[in-house]
Amino acid sequence: MTLAARAVRIHPADDVAVAVQALAAGEDLVVEGERVVLAEDVPAGHKVALRPLARGQTVVKYGFPIGAATAPIACGAWVHSHNLKTCLEGVLEYSYEPARAVGAQHAASLPAPTFMGYRRPNGRVGTRNEVWILNTVGCVNHAAERIAREGAARFQGRLDGVYSFSHPYGCGQLGDDLRNTQRTLAGLLRHPNAGGVLVLGLGCENNQMDALLELAGTVDRDRLRFFNSQDVTDEVDAGLEALGQLVAAMRGDRREECPASDLILGHKCGGSDGLSGITANPLVGRIADRVTALGGGVILTEVPEMFGAERLLMNRAVDETVFRQIVTLINDFKAYFIRHGQPIYENPSPGNVAGGLTTLEEKSLGAIQKGGQAAVTQVLRYGAPAATGAGGLALLESPGNDGVSSTALVASGATVLLFTTGRGTPLGFPVPTLKISSNTAIAEKKPHWIDLNAGAFLDGTATMDQLADELFALILDVASGRKLANNEKHGYREIAIWKEGVTL
Repeated sequence: MTLAARAVRIHPADDVAVAVQALAAGEDLVVEGERVVLAEDVPAGHKVALRPLARGQTVVKYGFPIGAATAPIACGAWVHSHNLKTCLEGVLEYSYEPARAVGAQHAASLPAPTFMGYRRPNGRVGTRNEVWILNTVGCVNHAAERIAREGAARFQGRLDGVYSFSHPYGCGQLGDDLRNTQRTLAGLLRHPNAGGVLVLGLGCENNQMDALLELAGTVDRDRLRFFNSQDVTDEVDAGLEALGQLVAAMRGDRREECPASDLILGHKCGGSDGLSGITANPLVGRIADRVTALGGGVILTEVPEMFGAERLLMNRAVDETVFRQIVTLINDFKAYFIRHGQPIYENPSPGNVAGGLTTLEEKSLGAIQKGGQAAVTQVLRYGAPAATGAGGLALLESPGNDGVSSTALVASGATVLLFTTGRGTPLGFPVPTLKISSNTAIAEKKPHWIDLNAGAFLDGTATMDQLADELFALILDVASGRKLANNEKHGYREIAIWKEGVTL
């Protein structure tokens, strides 16, 4: 791949190249030594045919099929939704064909980096020492926000912050819908970035306090306070009193040197474009390989954005048991679409399409690059915690929605999120959320959103190795509290819970 090129071919077998900048009809284009005359305008991030393609012919990108031509495509033509369609349909059969996972092969040659984290009694390591206020039900959102705001001012300088996370659920929910709310809140309640947790309830909601605390499991009761607002005279005063007790319990907390194997990263993409699979996602994949090689953990989610590329993940399963768990994860999610009468492969989103992505295969092949080449060691159901010390790549059950999937990563234990984007978003979550842009334009337009510009690779101003070193150093700095992610600087912190089922 040539740096600062006008278009790039990702894999030698590809039938298409990706325009790095907008290309005009009639221009001469040279891609990996092949001369192509542009038959029409091609927007940045979109595909141009490097050879004639017949109607029905499979089109290859990333070295794998991304769909079939719906009309004859001339060499130099724009390839997009007007002449390319998905080949995905139905529920598939899978067989385990293990591939050698290469992500961990350089472990011996890597230095042993460390970060300054908060080691909790249960062995998990946080990157922040905050008090989190969690609500059993949306009815107490405003009270929780007041407690957080007044508590942050009162206890400023004694901890890393006080934050509440509003949501509209907990009342009138049944079955799996209620359990999703409970699993998410229980995961946040256990999170190592929360040195103390206040759970604020109402009292009459379906999401009863006792059931939520039981689901959370073993929790340090010195670091937990909870009450129902119906049981006290003034819930804000009661909340501030509880905060004072939590802050007192946290007074001895100190950062200590921890190996990078104590990191759990959550990898997510949102608003992908045609350059995401060339720059930002492969860059984050390099971090996945580096962290897992050191013994750390990486969590990958967005199950619908694995469709079309799932076999590559299945064949990286550490054993056949994990392979079967991946198959179940994929097929259960397809059944979820079918159960609700929705097409399984209705993807990419309008923003993805505008950015140059045409089919779900294409989107998925680019998206899974965030997992690098590491072996898949765990499959997690929604809200389940990542195993302590397991390392490797974990696949987590969650939809592709940015808010829901990012919250799910945090609930499963991720202490830093790496969020790639080609379109840009201000979203942030309870943990530091580092935004990595796929192109320089969005990084320059939104410097208060973007923490690192992977578009520098295509600009020719940095190599992938240099960007990987820069991003890894940034992760260690942020994890250590030496730097803040942009979402922290600008107050972007929120949660979203997977809504599935009946509301009373």
